[in-house]
Amino acid sequence: MTSSAPVRVVWSREMLAYDFGHGHPMTSERLDLTIRLAEALGLLTGPDVELVGAKEASDELLQTVHDPAYVAAVHRASDDGTPDLSFGLGSSDDPVFPHMHEASAMVVQGSVDSALAVWEGRAEHAVNVTGGLHHAMPSAASGFCVYNDAAVAIVALLDAGAQRVAYVDIDAHHGDGVQSVFWDDPRVLTVSLHETGHALFPGTGHARETGGLGAEGTSVNVALPSGTGDAGWLRAIDAVVPAVVREFAPDVLVTQHGCDTHTLDPLTHLRVSLDGQRRAAELLHELAHEVAGGRWLALGGGGYAVVDVVPRSWTHLLGIATHHPVDPATEIPEEWRSLVRERYGRLGPDRMTDDRDATFSPWANGYDPGDDVDRTIRATRAAVFPSLGLDPEHD
Repeated sequence: MTSSAPVRVVWSREMLAYDFGHGHPMTSERLDLTIRLAEALGLLTGPDVELVGAKEASDELLQTVHDPAYVAAVHRASDDGTPDLSFGLGSSDDPVFPHMHEASAMVVQGSVDSALAVWEGRAEHAVNVTGGLHHAMPSAASGFCVYNDAAVAIVALLDAGAQRVAYVDIDAHHGDGVQSVFWDDPRVLTVSLHETGHALFPGTGHARETGGLGAEGTSVNVALPSGTGDAGWLRAIDAVVPAVVREFAPDVLVTQHGCDTHTLDPLTHLRVSLDGQRRAAELLHELAHEVAGGRWLALGGGGYAVVDVVPRSWTHLLGIATHHPVDPATEIPEEWRSLVRERYGRLGPDRMTDDRDATFSPWANGYDPGDDVDRTIRATRAAVFPSLGLDPEHD
């Protein structure tokens, strides 16, 4: 599909307020360095890119997913620093910070505005790297996430007339909050590829989690072994995602691009390269054009290698979404590297690649019963494909 509509990128400096404080992995430095790198590479200018900020989401909008009592608790925490562990507010993962409500609500509004712009044809694609807060539950903060912008955006799409929405999450952690919100809703397909919950928070996302009564087959989980690298990770995406998304035939594709799958990430145990992450973003972009007429909302998420991984990974995502993909061999502009030296007293990466070829053997080439990744893929296909009318052996 070709479109004269611009690509929408959500960003304003105010969004740096979503920050849990010094020493917390979810630092807003990740976002600042990403946008500065994308700007240095010329990705955020031109008539085909619309750079927009966001206002705060109203309580009414937040309550399309979140319980009113929880929203009220976030307001209290934001206004006077009152923790409330019954709502997950004030834990080590989700410490209270000034203006917590306002910052979190701004992320939500950015994703909702973008989803509706894509749905209404005012934008061809949209990217909100501040979003992807996929662990937030209807009545609790969880896993560095206060409000679930992805879930609120999907509800907004359904309310606007979308019949089916597919959500694909490639963060190293299971997209448990989004899955939970839509567990019983057959209009929403949630697909999550993540490190096994036996080794990593939140401990969920097993192949047997396939959706609630009346929505069987609309929750799809691939729980990969720790240590999985490019070849296995991309093979898993290829073996599951295109088949289930094509069969579901969504009106819109929403994707979450947490880049904590990288081998340098300090919180996880997967071994994916920057080149593998770039390849995955390309595959999802192509899938959006194939199945959803190009209607694609891409969100950020996890990723805690603040200098070496996150800015490059999400800059590649921005390049792909804006149809100006960055050649992996591209040298990183000296202005960005100088910024890194000033802030961190060390050199940052010098090119937009890890020098990996990110190749994999497609699932159609055959199954190896002795391979841990293949056994994981097979378990997911066996658990969910029949409910979608797919053949786990051949589709």
